[in-house]
Amino acid sequence: MNRRLKRSVVYSLYALSICMLIGGIILLEVNSKKLKSDNTNTNNDNNYQYVSKTGIDKKDIPVVNTKNTLIRPYKDTDIKIVKNFYDYKATEEEQKNSLIYYEGTYIQSSGVSYGKEDEFDVIAVFDGKVTSVKEDELLGNVVVIENSNGIKATYESIKDIKVKEGDTVSQGNMIAKSSTSNISKDLNNHLYFELTVKDTSVNPEKYFDKSIDEIGA
Repeated sequence: MNRRLKRSVVYSLYALSICMLIGGIILLEVNSKKLKSDNTNTNNDNNYQYVSKTGIDKKDIPVVNTKNTLIRPYKDTDIKIVKNFYDYKATEEEQKNSLIYYEGTYIQSSGVSYGKEDEFDVIAVFDGKVTSVKEDELLGNVVVIENSNGIKATYESIKDIKVKEGDTVSQGNMIAKSSTSNISKDLNNHLYFELTVKDTSVNPEKYFDKSIDEIGA
């Protein structure tokens, strides 16, 4: 015997199905929005991590160039040039100011004389070995320092010498004190400094602050 569902029951089933369908659609939409939100947050987190990683990596990049450069043979800031290096290409007036007059003879200055009224410390311009220390009445005592790049620094018109032949010195070490010399009495207290690169005297003023490796190349 076939039994039919009452009309009211059928309507109820239809209504329940529609509610379940609508509920499923709403739930699907909510989950979709949540998924998008999670993806956005994940991307933001990834971006933040990327920026942080880049910032950390920058710490490995050297900021200061640590090349060993030629420094001046003194630390005082009020020292002046009192006798220039003799340059064949200089003007006639500049060449006159680069001559040393001694006992009726003009001598071309192959270095630079630095002076001021008070005595000042004389320092090593590079790391090297002391190859000569001489007491010289005419030049005012002499110290020579050489390095492995073929560069030689000669200090004259000095006193109270702090090094001896064979010593190894570091750049900035005190060598002596400025003084006077009989060959340049008119300059009073000063330091005569000569720079030689591969046996050729050069103007020190053109080499200060340059890479020692490049100078000796």
